[in-house]
Amino acid sequence: MRTRIVTLLVISCAVMMADACSRDAPDPSNRAEAPPGIPAPPDVSAPPADATRTPTGLVSKVLRPGTGTRHPRPNSRVTVHYTGWTTDGKMFDSSVPENRPATFGLDEVIRGWTQGVQMMVEGEKRRFWIPAALAYEGTPDKPQGMLVFDIELIKIES
Repeated sequence: MRTRIVTLLVISCAVMMADACSRDAPDPSNRAEAPPGIPAPPDVSAPPADATRTPTGLVSKVLRPGTGTRHPRPNSRVTVHYTGWTTDGKMFDSSVPENRPATFGLDEVIRGWTQGVQMMVEGEKRRFWIPAALAYEGTPDKPQGMLVFDIELIKIES
């Protein structure tokens, strides 16, 4: 009888702990659900006339000039803060709410990021309007169409 009670208590505790952990821990497979709190910029639906356009269709505007002098290369590792929206104003990803900058290789991201971040210097913040062809076009479970990102280049690692 005593063994049965102890077993039931252990199982109950395990179930309660698993439930508590699943509520507190973020689900990394559900990265498409963005944290709340960053409203879309007023020009999210279309780039302004004074934005810079590249031959590939990438459009950007400097929001804050940088302090650095060198630009990343196509395979550089960089540390950035970023927020991404669809053109209807829905934020789908951001490093800002949790104040956790992201570090990655520019050869590991969408082509719009690879091209755009190379235009930046450390300390710079830009808004990018990335056409679908340079983003996730045709990739299941990813935002589709033109995407808008605010990117702050914190550091060029290599």
